[in-house]
This record gives sequence, structure tokens and C-alpha cells, in this order.
Amino acid sequence: MLMVLPPMNITLRQLKIFAAVAKNNSFTRAAEELNLTQPAVSMQVKQLEDQAGIPLFEQVGKKIFLTEAGEEVLHYSRAVAGQLDEMASTLNSLKGLAGGRLRIAIVATANYFAPRLLGAFGKLFPGIGISLDVHNRQSLLDRLKDNDVDMAIMGRAPADLELEAESFMENPLVIIAPPDHRLAGEADIPLKRLEEEVFLARESGSGTRKAMEEFFDQHGITIANGMEVSSVEAIKQCVQAGLGLGLMSRDAIRMELTLGSLVVLDVSRFPIMRHWFLVHRKSKRLSAPAEAFKRFVLANTTPS
Repeated sequence: MLMVLPPMNITLRQLKIFAAVAKNNSFTRAAEELNLTQPAVSMQVKQLEDQAGIPLFEQVGKKIFLTEAGEEVLHYSRAVAGQLDEMASTLNSLKGLAGGRLRIAIVATANYFAPRLLGAFGKLFPGIGISLDVHNRQSLLDRLKDNDVDMAIMGRAPADLELEAESFMENPLVIIAPPDHRLAGEADIPLKRLEEEVFLARESGSGTRKAMEEFFDQHGITIANGMEVSSVEAIKQCVQAGLGLGLMSRDAIRMELTLGSLVVLDVSRFPIMRHWFLVHRKSKRLSAPAEAFKRFVLANTTPS
């Protein structure tokens, strides 16, 4: 005989607080984020665990971790939050573009042009609230997967994810060097010469690093990797200091080229031509603000 469990009386407040604790791995930091006291946060999580009938967190030393049950609850809490966001988006669509919110995530390199796009869009639709988050490629894909953002600006999205991506602007990748580098000023530098140089590499999983490795493998060039550097700004500083050459988006070095603190090497077969994409989940029903932003970007940029 099947045992029928009583319905759980879980509140949205409990799920929101639980998700904040899970995100921060800390009751204290979750309380600060939510502007609550730590006892209030602990009480809400305890009540949620009582409803679930099973621990959702476990403590190892001074750190807390989600249990297997906690991982399941986090999955469903994100789904509930996503449904509520879609409901709000639908209601905003019915009200038009006088209000609503646009949640955008971008990879770090896009930070050199995306704010200008958002600023121009905001002037057209001042009633729309805009939230902008900057992530590395993997974190951005996680945000899309968890439905935490409306859309993202990034390089080409992986084909194995259910994502819709539209190209809207060229993203040429160039080789940068300090202005006093021995190759600076030379024309049509053969690719083979690059085997004598050291390259600074982005972190594993970076789209730029992947593009660099694929390009050199395709042309049979073996390059020496120097330091692994996790940010665009750090690579620029290291290149200026003479620690190696770098490969990055031309969009990221406009100011340095103007100031003369970096130069682009004239290397054969460069730049590597990539594109920027506007990406969202295929199954996502875009809100009126998100649809308006998508139309604005595609109408005001040149995909080429």
C-alpha cells in the first residue's frame, strides 16, 4: 500500500533565503545580501528542512555544503524563480515597454563595448531597469542554463546546449605586443616566426584561448605558452611589461592603441575573424524588454 505524504507548506520566502545560502555557502553572507539577521535566515532554512523532512545542508569543519537533497531543492527553487520571472515578463509585455527589467550577462571581453549598447538602449527605453553581470565563459553558460538571465553576449555558444545564438558584430582577434618589441613595425610577419615567441594564455575554458589553440594547430604552429592569466586587463599589463605576446579581441585594446602602450603585430593570416553573438535559451519566452533589446542590437550593429 502506498503511503501518501502530507503536502509541504513551503513559502517563496523560504526558497529565496535557501537559494541565497546555497549561492554564498554561508548563512552570514546570505543574511548580509538579503538584509536580514543571521538567526532569521537560519530559522527559515530550518523550517524548510522540517518541511522537507531531510537535511539540506551539512557542515564540514567551518564550511557548509549542500546535501544531495539540498541540490534537488536548489534545482526546483531555481525553476520556481524562473517561472515567476516569466510570469512577470508576460505581465510586463501586456503593459508594453514602460517598465520591466532586462537581465544581461556578458563575457569579460564584451565589457569593452556592451555598456555602450546598453546605454543607448536605456536612452530609448528609460523605464526599463537593466541588470548587467560580467562572467567568464563557463560561469556565463551556467547562468544561461539556470535561467538566471534573459540573454547573454558572448562568442560562439557550444552546439550541445539548447541555445539560440545570433551573430551581430565582428570580433577580430589580434596579436598584441609592447611597442618596443622586435617584431613591432614589421610587415606580413610569417606565422613560423611566432614559434620563437612566448604567449600569455587565458584560463582553460576561455573562448579566446580555444580559438588561439585551434588556429595554431590548424596551421601546424607550435607556440610556447608562458603564464596563464585569468583576465583581459592582466594580460594587457603583462604584455606591456614584456612578459610575452597576447592574443585578444581588438575591441579590448582600443584605448591602449590610442595611447601607444600596445601595438598590433602585422602577422600573416591575422586577424582571426570571430563574431559576437546574442544568446538565449531556445525554450525561453523572451520578455518585452528582452525582445526590444534583441531587435535594437541586431538593427544597430553590423554582423558582416
